[in-house]
Amino acid sequence: MILIDGKKEAANLREELKKEVSQLKTKYNKVPGLTVILIGDFTPSQIYVRNKEKSAKEVGLKSEVIKYPDRVEETTILNKIHELNKDETVSGILVQLPLPRHINKKKVIEAIIPEKDVDGFHPMNVGNLSSGYESSVPCTPLGCYLLIKKVEPNLSGKKAVVIGRSNLNGKPMTQLLLKENCTVTITHSKTKDLKGECLKGDIVVAAVGIPELVKGDWIKKDSIVIDVGINKTEKGIVGDVAFDEVSKIAKAITPVPGGVGPMTIACLLKNTIECFKRSQS
Repeated sequence: MILIDGKKEAANLREELKKEVSQLKTKYNKVPGLTVILIGDFTPSQIYVRNKEKSAKEVGLKSEVIKYPDRVEETTILNKIHELNKDETVSGILVQLPLPRHINKKKVIEAIIPEKDVDGFHPMNVGNLSSGYESSVPCTPLGCYLLIKKVEPNLSGKKAVVIGRSNLNGKPMTQLLLKENCTVTITHSKTKDLKGECLKGDIVVAAVGIPELVKGDWIKKDSIVIDVGINKTEKGIVGDVAFDEVSKIAKAITPVPGGVGPMTIACLLKNTIECFKRSQS
């Protein structure tokens, strides 16, 4: 069984990106810039943004975090985004989710121009991804995709099962796998015989937020299992996959923590660099 080490793969990717940033600096005499807007004092968001800032600086990006109090007006955020859209030193803009209730998430996402949307959430990027055109891809599914390709470079003809249909993970994950000529089944809470569907998968990606939903007898031998879930339980942090059971059957599996999580931030840096390169061409 291959334990897919997300920390190691993310470190390798950051090293590659660091070299690329150095080359871009030599070529253009400037570096990609990432600006993150953080609203309120939600602890997980603060930790996540801190990690993003640290990683961005590590690879040589220009990094900025703009903080606002919880009660900030929506117009203030939208005006700041419009300002950053015009700022040539900013290659990528990210507004950390979740947002306070009084701020409309759809408005905020659509305010960021597609060319600077490093999260890949803008409808234009979503449409481009599903049409097979160049686009920013949401960071978590992109990280999952890169981990799967490390284990199995040729995915053509494989059967993939995606559990979860969210805009953040399930839907973009499906598009990435389709692009690789996989036959993809997207499953969700209303799917009949979820276990039976999972048993058909050469690749299973679980992203539903239900602790240890996927059991050992849900997985066929030699499948690749990617666990996106992060759930707090009495046992500590666990994924959507019952790791001890599934790891005895799968060919490869990501642990939780230390699997998909580290790749998400590394892919954010990758997206920022891609946005910069597109802006220079």
